[in-house]
Amino acid sequence: MSAKVKKKYISPEEYLEFERAALEKHEYFDGEIFDMAGTSEEHANISSNINASLNFQLKKRPCKSYQSDLRVHIPATGLYTYPDVIVVCGKPQLAQDTYLDTLLNPTLIVEVLSPPTADYDKGTKFDHYRSIESLREYVLVWQDKKRAARYTKQADGSWLLHDFIGEDAEIVLTSIDCSLSIEDIYDKVDFDR
Repeated sequence: MSAKVKKKYISPEEYLEFERAALEKHEYFDGEIFDMAGTSEEHANISSNINASLNFQLKKRPCKSYQSDLRVHIPATGLYTYPDVIVVCGKPQLAQDTYLDTLLNPTLIVEVLSPPTADYDKGTKFDHYRSIESLREYVLVWQDKKRAARYTKQADGSWLLHDFIGEDAEIVLTSIDCSLSIEDIYDKVDFDR
């Protein structure tokens, strides 16, 4: 019988030091660092389309949209991650350290689903996100078909799901008073490759 190798616990501080020096992005949870998968051209295009649309709609308003370069920390669960698109309304609350590069109070999170991460984004990752007090909406966008799902936090803390399928669908984002059309989300995305 072989002995099980025990992994070394990595502290959040060690992760942040490692992450700030790394060329690639990594998630952190429960003492472990996880490589983040690269994105496809379609994934990058969809994320850019969403971020551009939201940035345009949020001009001169007290909300900001960020694409996947800003890290989010979820104190209730300990997860550090990089959502595809984040919107924060009001003053961004950043982890208080020298770098001020980790957001704590997203209002809206969008994840573009790729085959390797779809189940994680729809399940475990959403479980983490639900513990963020400031989060009001969570949007999932498929990269391989014209479909989106929006979860909206209700007054009692439950989450209500709405599906959006088809060319003419429009996602109304009540938390930030914006909308995303399926046509805009999938602009220049080629499904026939």
